[in-house]
Amino acid sequence: MVSGEEDGGKYHRFLNPKKGGFRAASFIFGLTSLDTTAFIVCIVTMFLYFMRVMYFDLAGAANTMTNFMGCSFLLSLVGGFISDTYINRFHTCLIFGCIEVLAFALMTIQANLKSLHPSNCRTNNCVESGDCKRSSCLEGNIAFMFYISLSLLALGSGGVRGSLPSLGADQFNRNDPKEAKLLGRYFNWLLLSTTSGSIIGVTVIVKISLTYGWWWGFLLSTILCFIGFSVLSLGTTFYRLQIPGNSPIIQVLQVLVAAFKNRKLTLSENADELYESKKEATLAPKLSHTNQFSWLDKAAIYRTEGTTPWTLCTVNQVEEVKILTRMMPILFSTIIMNTCLAQLQTFSLAQGNIMDLHLGSYKFPAASIPVIPLLFISILLPFYEFVFVPFARKISGHPSGITQLQRVGVGLVLSAVSMAVAGFVEVKRRNQSLADPKNPISLFWLSFQYGIFGIADMFTFVGLLEFFYREAPVGMRSLSTSFTYISLSFGYFLSSVFVDIINSVTKRVTPSKLGWLHGLDLNKNNLNLFYWFLAILSCINFINYLYWATWYKYKVEETDTNQAFELHGSKAQDDVAQLKSEAQEEFASKAKTETQDPKPTIEARNEGSSPRNEAQEDASKLQNEARDVLLNTKEASGVKQTGDS
Repeated sequence: MVSGEEDGGKYHRFLNPKKGGFRAASFIFGLTSLDTTAFIVCIVTMFLYFMRVMYFDLAGAANTMTNFMGCSFLLSLVGGFISDTYINRFHTCLIFGCIEVLAFALMTIQANLKSLHPSNCRTNNCVESGDCKRSSCLEGNIAFMFYISLSLLALGSGGVRGSLPSLGADQFNRNDPKEAKLLGRYFNWLLLSTTSGSIIGVTVIVKISLTYGWWWGFLLSTILCFIGFSVLSLGTTFYRLQIPGNSPIIQVLQVLVAAFKNRKLTLSENADELYESKKEATLAPKLSHTNQFSWLDKAAIYRTEGTTPWTLCTVNQVEEVKILTRMMPILFSTIIMNTCLAQLQTFSLAQGNIMDLHLGSYKFPAASIPVIPLLFISILLPFYEFVFVPFARKISGHPSGITQLQRVGVGLVLSAVSMAVAGFVEVKRRNQSLADPKNPISLFWLSFQYGIFGIADMFTFVGLLEFFYREAPVGMRSLSTSFTYISLSFGYFLSSVFVDIINSVTKRVTPSKLGWLHGLDLNKNNLNLFYWFLAILSCINFINYLYWATWYKYKVEETDTNQAFELHGSKAQDDVAQLKSEAQEEFASKAKTETQDPKPTIEARNEGSSPRNEAQEDASKLQNEARDVLLNTKEASGVKQTGDS
């Protein structure tokens, strides 16, 4: 791990000013756009692919889809762990990119060859009577290839997500005030790159998939994915690469184990007695001791008998674990929102498929309906970046206009509204379909729930990415930004759990003895009740989030410790340089005087001193003043650190 105390400072000291910045990030934006174009096709079409080609039932297709997405996001931890520990983030992206391209190629082959498609095991009588016990018709080698390709795609795409956002953020030096202000803009443009790629994917490539065959869509995804990683490799000479170090997970475990082993030791009230490394300090901000989670401080109690990394840890290590611990409630508070997102990628697509798909004379693919929230984001994100943020910054004084946690909170509220609206739209759709099956309502009624949720995602996703990157210790940034995807992963898994539980419970209590989400016919289901259930759950979750967001304290008051050091530390470093320069000039001036007029020097030596000695003393005094300026600035930046109320 690259610690904030040691390697983090060395990393920032040796940053090449000719590398990094938006020039390097542009290659990352290029990959993000192309890779998203490829991956979004899977998200919006695979649900229909599972039902029409692989013959899953409604619940089976939804659960397979959400389980796949959950695994994909969960495996971002693998990419984050590897890029923090063994391989730099750039090479981690390339390795997992190769796996992703291979997965798309296998899916293309299976979609193209009829011999690799299962036979339809579902008869009309079976479906209507509800006697179908199997959720899919997959078996044997066909099932093996299907699940292998999905597993490789989840691994490849997850590994890339775990390392790519941090690779881009590394191109901006957080110890440089000018570059630090660009970090928030980088995350906004990363979302815009994702959005632009998604728009192309859900319109052009989805249309090709549904018109010319599923394998065409997977083939185009393979090609785009390959081009994307080729673009990433072109920027090799422009990247600032952070050297991986010790495993962050191992260091977290060391703190937990040491705290447990030392649990019977008495913790001193004086925090200065806790163990800290004697290694030379650097300009990188050091984590100050906090009183929160004091039981972890026992890991830093010095023991006279044999000490190992598993019995004694530094205060800095302990504080890093405290930061991750404080993040956990925020992470878990966003899971319900991502459970709602899963419904827009499964059941909402099933709704759209039986609605009026015509926009005038043009038949709009149901799988392309997500283009509506994407267009909302594309329009609102520049407005947010160039209008709202400068305006809010003048009022709040925060570099990003509003804090990251405020941004997440706005998204959580909008996600609850989206689910409530989705329930009303489903009631209208079902009533019209039952009254006049030949004249269904327009597909674009779904744009209300999609549009609201798109805005919610704009606030929450970027807010979480920036929050985890800014608050995390230097060597845990890939791992911590992966937390955003862990929330997505748990949200998708929870969706599968909810579908199974809701079906299991409601089929016992409803008069028809059928679950809310039973079978394939949405007109015989109660999807609207499921949406409202999620809306109510989202409201309860928001109250929970408010508690934890209020409880959470940023590193320095309402801003980031590093950010404060960036603003004040820059001035301190300028003061250091000026004082050192003055010392050198004074020393040179007195030395020159001594050379030109040796008489005063002789007299001075007789009295026990010399101009040269005086110059050396003055220079030493000035350098001590310079050091005090820098240390005082660092101390001021860390004094109000998280949890020290």
